[in-house]
Formats: sequence, structure tokens, C-alpha cells
Amino acid sequence: MALVKRGKTWHTHFFVDGQRFRQSTGKTDWREAQAKQNELIADAMAGKLSAARQRFARLPFREAAKHFLEDRMPRLAPLSVQREKAGVRGFKKFADLPVARITPDIVLAHVRERTAAGIKPATINRDLGIIRGVLKKAKRWHLFADEVKPLPVRQTVGRALSLDEKLRLLKLAVSRPEWQNAAYAAVLALNTTMRGCEIKGLRWRYVNFLEKTLMICKSKTNAGERVIPLNNDAWNTVLSLYSRSKSLGDVHPDHYVFPACETGHFNPALPQTSWRTAWRNLTRLITCPVCGTDQNPGKGCANEKCGSDIEKVKSPLVGLRFHDLRHHAITELAESQASDSTIMAIAGHVSPKSLAHYSHVRLQAKRTALDALSMTRPERAKLEGETRSYDTNNDTKRKEHQEQILQVIENLVSAAGFEPATHALKGHCSTG
Repeated sequence: MALVKRGKTWHTHFFVDGQRFRQSTGKTDWREAQAKQNELIADAMAGKLSAARQRFARLPFREAAKHFLEDRMPRLAPLSVQREKAGVRGFKKFADLPVARITPDIVLAHVRERTAAGIKPATINRDLGIIRGVLKKAKRWHLFADEVKPLPVRQTVGRALSLDEKLRLLKLAVSRPEWQNAAYAAVLALNTTMRGCEIKGLRWRYVNFLEKTLMICKSKTNAGERVIPLNNDAWNTVLSLYSRSKSLGDVHPDHYVFPACETGHFNPALPQTSWRTAWRNLTRLITCPVCGTDQNPGKGCANEKCGSDIEKVKSPLVGLRFHDLRHHAITELAESQASDSTIMAIAGHVSPKSLAHYSHVRLQAKRTALDALSMTRPERAKLEGETRSYDTNNDTKRKEHQEQILQVIENLVSAAGFEPATHALKGHCSTG
């Protein structure tokens, strides 16, 4: 163990478990350098410092981030790899700075700059994930953990359609030939809970015509690999797609159900990459409130005989994402009283928490559930005095027990409101 002065800075040289460590203390004062040396020795004994990590910490951040990404690539999906590669290119301010010279202030300045540029918190958190991974590999994250925290991200849930919105979507989707793929895909998503990437990657070999099922062999997660039985709407859509594929030529098992199309020429050996334009136009289509003509948004009605001002008219489907159809399908499954295990098997969820994120039980379903708790609901009134069968909603209790409960409810109601007036409420409750 030794301290050597090079220029104005003290450098340390010591061994821990037969491994040699050489590092600058960054101190010009000998006593401060000695204290820093003791800290480094303690870090080395705790496994926070190693010779390999020291070499990694001397690399420029851009190069270190590339090494970090290469180690992660075998565990990432292709889309995640593209996203993280794009993230690595975004560190321009300190890309050439050695990892060991990066400080919490530099990272926090990066966060402030990205936030001021209007970058969303989720994207900034992905940046922090790369920084955290690089610093952990360099055994330096413990110096940042207390100061650098992920930004809060709003957990937005998907959108569940009303019946009118669902009918409008399906009606408009078949109104124009250029929206055919979007229409077929929408029906499949609404009736199978399939993701957009799962629909695009579907091949004919995964369609079982005898059992009327689809097999998802490649999905976002391992739980997404599943077999989905087809209901009538989904099955009729599959048959229509098969007829279309036959009209384009021979149908091979490896051909895609949604083939690539470029300038009107189909290539069934490649999958369709997107129906974004059709989906955007479909969901933005408006209806003139005066003449009822369906048209693209604009200042005046496309119907010359009408000519009404439609500049402020918006489609009820505006902002609807294609992935929201999966949310809606799971919502309808939840409202159909299907068990959680059944829904997760169909949708490919990993945990009940994921199911809770996607399931949007609408107001009417909540109202129905709460109405079952009411002692004065109409069906109970009709059955008063009659012999009733077993019911879990307190119907097994005797009549006098029900009368006691009703009496308690009546006692709770006073002229001051639902709760009896207390000293704290007398001045605040309504008297009318």
C-alpha cells in the first residue's frame, strides 16, 4: 500500500486478495489522499471496486455504453435493441467523457436539459436506465443512487369504447377499400385481444382451420405465446383473409395473413409493417352535424348543398390507438364475468397486476355491482314475503335481520344529511 505524488495529485497503489489496484485519489493534500485511499480499500473489499471495473471506468461514456448494450442484447427484443441504440446516441454532452469523471451534477443537468426540450419522462427514464447500467458495471452507481432518481411517469391506461363508438368504428372501417387491412385487423383485435405486432406477424401455418384457433408463437412476452379460439366474428374475418390470399395466388403455410403491399403489389413472403395512415384517417373521419355526410376534417362541409361550418367538429374516435382495441376486448371479457385465469390465458398476461392495468370496467358495470348491495333494489321489493332461493346477497338472512339492517340505515339518516349531525358537522351539513 503506497501513496505516490504525480504532479500535484496523489495516486494510490494497493493490493486486496492478491489483486492490484492503482487509481488517482484526486487529492492534492496528503491527509485527504490517505483518507481517500482508505475509502478505496474499503470499496475494493466490499466488491465495489475491481481492476476490470477500473479499466471500464476509464472508457469514454459512448464506448462504455456500447459495451453495456452488447451485454444486454441477447436478453432484449429487437424493438428494445433499436430503442436503446437510439438512446445511446443521445448522450452528446458527455459522450467523450470517461465514465469515472461523470458526476451526479452532470447526470442531473442532462435530465433538466431533456425535460426543458419537451422530452417525455418515460424517454428520460430510459436514458437514466442506460446511465445506471453503465455506472453499475463500473461499480460507481452507489455514488449516484441517492441523488439520481427516475422521473414520475403517469400510468395512463388504455381506452375502452362505448357501444356507439365500437359500432361507428366497425361501420366506417369497411366504408373505404383503402382501409380494408385496418378493418380486418380491428375485428381480430376486438375479438381475440391480439396486439398489433401479433396480428402483423401471423402466418397461415398458425391458423388451425379444424379447431378454429390461432396460435401466437411470437409476442411481446413469453406469456404472449398462446392459443386463441376464434368466435364467429373472428372466424369470418379469417375466412375473408384466406379468400383474399387465394385470389392473390397460392397460399403457402409460411405466407403472412397480412402480406406486405407496396404500390398495389402484394408480397405474401413479407409481413405488413403498418396500417398507420389508414388508422389515422379512419379515426379522424367526422360526420357533418347538419347533413350527416362522413368526411375528412376541414373548414366547410364537403357536401356542396350543405356547406356548413365543421371546423370545430371532431370525431368521437379521435386519439384512439389501435392498441386500445386490445384494452377494450379485455374490458369486455372482464365484464362478462370470465375468471381472471381465463382472461390471462386469452390475453397473454403475466400477472393479475397486468390484468388490472388493462381492464377498464365501465360505470354501468360498477353500478350493477353496487346495486347488488342495496336492500331496497326493485327485485328485493317484489320478493318481500315470498319464499326465495339461496342468494349470496344476504338473502339467506331472516326477515327480522333484514328489518334490523333497514332500521340501522333509517337511524343513520337525519335532517342534516346521510350521517347524524355531530359537533363537527352541525355547521357544515345541509338542512334542506
